[in-house]
Amino acid sequence: MRAYARAVAAEAGLAPSFVDEIVADLAVTEGADAGSSEVVDPDAAIDAYDLVRVRATAAGAGADDLARGYAASRARLATEDAPIAAPEGLAAFLADVDAERILVTNAPGVRIPEALVALGLDGLFDRVVVDAAKPAGLAAMLDALDERAQVLAVGDIWRNDLAPAHERGHATALVGGYPDPNAAPDFQARTLPELLPALTDWVHARARTR
Repeated sequence: MRAYARAVAAEAGLAPSFVDEIVADLAVTEGADAGSSEVVDPDAAIDAYDLVRVRATAAGAGADDLARGYAASRARLATEDAPIAAPEGLAAFLADVDAERILVTNAPGVRIPEALVALGLDGLFDRVVVDAAKPAGLAAMLDALDERAQVLAVGDIWRNDLAPAHERGHATALVGGYPDPNAAPDFQARTLPELLPALTDWVHARARTR
């Protein structure tokens, strides 16, 4: 996220303080309890990327600046300029669960394989879907499943990652500090490690009934 903020600032010629302000905003949001209203611009930003967009637009950045900044940051993903780390316990969870594991992202495929290696998640997903065009793309994927399929959708943006699953009667788990008044997840926490025990129990319970 910091790489994205730096890239947008460079493209738009924003003040050096812009990145520091984003870092401060992220610290507030990441420190908020799940479901808390005390987060940065809850009505304007739906996730950290959107927070950068909101702040950059207010500072004078244009759509082209945002697009070029995003592309530049994705090209640096999982490098020294844009280091990443997986939530604690995620790799073990994915390795242990007896279920099809699908990563669905609206991000382009640029450096996704490298990112999975850096995160220690390489080979732990049965499918990786990029440029997914969520929420509509996720809705289409769910509609294509066998009607007996039981799905647990996990994500940080209710309307993109979880609402399509919820609308079809599937289980959902919401992670992070960006609330949505329409959110009605089955599980919710500020961080993914906090959710993993409940998610593990959910998967194991359904594995026993198959």
